[in-house]
Amino acid sequence: MRYLLHCKPIHSIACLAILAGVCFMLTLLTACSGGKGKESETVNGAFAKRPQGEGPNVDRISASGELIIGTISGPETYFDFHGVGMGLQYLLAEDFARTLGCGVRVELMNDTTALVKALDDGSIDVAALQLPDSYIKRHGSLQAAGATNDAAHSSWAVSHEADDLASALADWFTPELTKQLARTERQRVSRIGEVRRHVRAPFISREKSIISTYDSFLKEAAGRIGWDWRLLAAQCYQESGFDPNAVSWAGARGLMQLMPATARQYGLNEQQVYSPRENIFAAASHLNHLQRRFASIADPDERIRFVLAAYNGGYGHVSDAQALARKHGGDPHRWADVGYYVRHLDQPRYYRDPTVRYGYMIGSETAGYVDAIIDRWRQYGGQTAFSPGRPIPTAGSTQHVTASHRRNRFTRGDVKILSPEELEKAN
Repeated sequence: MRYLLHCKPIHSIACLAILAGVCFMLTLLTACSGGKGKESETVNGAFAKRPQGEGPNVDRISASGELIIGTISGPETYFDFHGVGMGLQYLLAEDFARTLGCGVRVELMNDTTALVKALDDGSIDVAALQLPDSYIKRHGSLQAAGATNDAAHSSWAVSHEADDLASALADWFTPELTKQLARTERQRVSRIGEVRRHVRAPFISREKSIISTYDSFLKEAAGRIGWDWRLLAAQCYQESGFDPNAVSWAGARGLMQLMPATARQYGLNEQQVYSPRENIFAAASHLNHLQRRFASIADPDERIRFVLAAYNGGYGHVSDAQALARKHGGDPHRWADVGYYVRHLDQPRYYRDPTVRYGYMIGSETAGYVDAIIDRWRQYGGQTAFSPGRPIPTAGSTQHVTASHRRNRFTRGDVKILSPEELEKAN
């Protein structure tokens, strides 16, 4: 059109003829390429093709804010570690969910039959498990989609009616993504138990019975829940080494290593979680909550082990271990019996047992956590038996800080360390 505007009037008829010829040739070229319409998409125009990744299922998932995946618990699929989702298949699902602008909700299944049923009735959106291709083909209600393993001839699956979701998964997945996230998962697993902290001495003064600079808070908090304060001190040392600024790789913070969700549950914001007093008292509230959940365990010595295990590994996993102990003839209220199954919930024969609801866990860490705290409690002079609910004398609420203790904004001011006897005289 631009050269036509610059034509002189005397040549306008010739110019129109040239333009007509050009239009005719363009029409012929368009007609010849008409058979390739599905391969070459047009991005502009009133009749542009709907972009891949959109459709009723994808729109519903995006609008709901969560992609619901079904899977079977295991180290390579999904497991919960201190509130953090782990497992390669879970990481892949998280990555796909981000492309839809939503999060992931996991529904654990005991077997593939339950997984197929959940897809059929719409309870889940994606079976995030490497199912054999032959298995998927045998079920006419399924179609392979998403993450695949060519060497194993396996894939995720969606409903045969969810073509738009299958298309979105096809656009998203590449084999290189699996390699990348597998590396990420190996790094995360290697960091399990890692806490960034400056560990203090387990005692300040044995002679004066001073364990830490936070003894007054520990005594007050323990008194509220009926615990020996030295037991709470032993747990505090196990969690953070008495560093109020400690942070774990999973995001746990402060003296008692509260996860963000737990901190919020007890009213702490991101700044308060580093306050020694607030952190200890929130942890004590959570311990008291767990005590009530294990109220059926009459022996207090036994109960504390269950409470500590649940604080570390989650109440659900401990209740799974109780169910396994009961099933195999053990005593679900005796830690020696239940602890065995906690340690072995990393074995398929146990974490895939129909009685298990929360699946795989790294139980050796939780069992070791309980043992370490009980041992340190004894080193602190803790009694082997005590009665939760019995009032325990508490010191005042003044915080003690030594010059050698790293300070944060909650630990300022000149203070003096007093023994319990000196404190009593001072009052």
